[in-house]
Amino acid sequence: MPEIITRERDPAAYAALVAANVDPRMARIYAARGIASPADLNHEFSALLPPSQLHRINEAATLLADAILAGKRLLIVADYDADGATACAVGMRAMSAMGAKIEFIVPNRFEYGYGLTPEIVALAAERNPHLIITVDNGIASVDGVAEANRRGIEVLVTDHHLPGQLLPDASVIVNPNQVGDGFASKHLAGVGVIFYIMLALRAELRTRGHFEGKFEPNLADLLDLVALGTVADVVRLDHNNRVLVEQGLQRIRAGRISPGVRALMQVAGRDPSRASTYDLGFVIGPRLNAAGRLDDMSLGIECLLAGDERVATELATKLDRLNRERRKIEADMKDTALATLEDVDVGTRYTLSLFDAGWHQGVVGILASRIREKYHRPVIAFARDGAGNLKGSGRSINGFHMRDALDLVTKREPQLIAKFGGHAMAAGLSIAEAAMADFAKAFETVARELLTPADLAERIETDGALDGNELDFAFVNAIDAQVWGQGFVAPTFTGNFRVIEQRVVGEKHLKLKLAMGGAIFEAMRFGSADALSSSIDAVFRPSINEFRGNKTLQLILDHTA
Repeated sequence: MPEIITRERDPAAYAALVAANVDPRMARIYAARGIASPADLNHEFSALLPPSQLHRINEAATLLADAILAGKRLLIVADYDADGATACAVGMRAMSAMGAKIEFIVPNRFEYGYGLTPEIVALAAERNPHLIITVDNGIASVDGVAEANRRGIEVLVTDHHLPGQLLPDASVIVNPNQVGDGFASKHLAGVGVIFYIMLALRAELRTRGHFEGKFEPNLADLLDLVALGTVADVVRLDHNNRVLVEQGLQRIRAGRISPGVRALMQVAGRDPSRASTYDLGFVIGPRLNAAGRLDDMSLGIECLLAGDERVATELATKLDRLNRERRKIEADMKDTALATLEDVDVGTRYTLSLFDAGWHQGVVGILASRIREKYHRPVIAFARDGAGNLKGSGRSINGFHMRDALDLVTKREPQLIAKFGGHAMAAGLSIAEAAMADFAKAFETVARELLTPADLAERIETDGALDGNELDFAFVNAIDAQVWGQGFVAPTFTGNFRVIEQRVVGEKHLKLKLAMGGAIFEAMRFGSADALSSSIDAVFRPSINEFRGNKTLQLILDHTA
């Protein structure tokens, strides 16, 4: 049974928010998430951190402006996930509108792997570029940048991943996580980094008179893509990222949306006028990622670049089809993994390193997430790469920095890991297939040093108890109006209820009528049709259910006991 705990909140922050006329119910939620001032709730575009604070951004703007005005050929090298795809689309659309001669390539993950490798540089050289611009990759591409330099191609690295001990010898590197960067938001996604650079580039071109008598692009038109990439990459939604996401969502809801994003929502049956972070992270993002997981992310980027509704719909339909295929592959892989773990005493393990010869390397990251969710352990899932090696994708738990753990394994046993990279909560790596058992042992050893048994105990954090009389439309609307996501999670509450009615719907869901004090609520428990007792303690989320024009309060039960 998971432990139910209440998030701690700063009493002084709560008092300050209430004094500023913030609804006490919302103030309680905000204070538990580090919000101490109403200014932290300002999501206007003007609240963004200024581009000038990003280290070397002015050098990047100068480099790009010089290249554009000289008519040089530019080439974006993108990553093959949703962040890389949206970053590529932002760079392509913005620089094209500013007069650049620009193209893109995105490595096929099954042929070339991740990042600006020497092989990708050779492929890029066929386009004869003067300048390569990496988006959402490049900070670890020491050999690739060296190869570009050897060929006389300049490189601008734009990335957000953690740097290694050695930086590539690029003309300019823009990355909020590089040493010496004082940018206050260290959680920009790759799409956020390139968007900031485009703001600086436009300002630089403006000072040179480039737009006099010409069209000057409105970069705010790209914020739907920035919001999508930011949420889909599961970066922390600090204040700066919340501004980017909120601004993007406002434009989507208002119909100021790119044809590609509109088409992706339509094929998923979602209404853009009611778009939320859920749509970005769990509806559009997976469809975009499916291209990179199973096929070629060029398909996803072309969808985001489409200027024609018909073309966008055709491409979105293909992406939707790939996503359905991905879900089937994922389900089969999960069944195999769970069958394997039936013979493992998971309770005695600190980590799970899994491999099956039939697994798809484009889906192991999702599999690792699913197994992590079930067992609350750091998980790395591996698949064959077709060249005698294994490619692994890891997902972590709070308190265990995945990339740092892999770094520690490498320092102790340099022969085990061929290459690795990533973040605290997710990382990728390559090992020899013969090294699988040794790696699993070394990874487990490191985890036992860094984690305690308490870290492995699953906890459900909530915002505490909520009385029935505190639940009303105004409160739920206020919750729904906020941007929630990684590091700024949507609120959940606890309560004791009497079960008045319950019935199974859709074969695997439970529709309920619950009583708390004198209040009666409709409720849903998704994914489980097991009958509940007459009295329950529940972790729940309040929502508004709209059916045939009628709106009612509805509770979504996440956990019951």
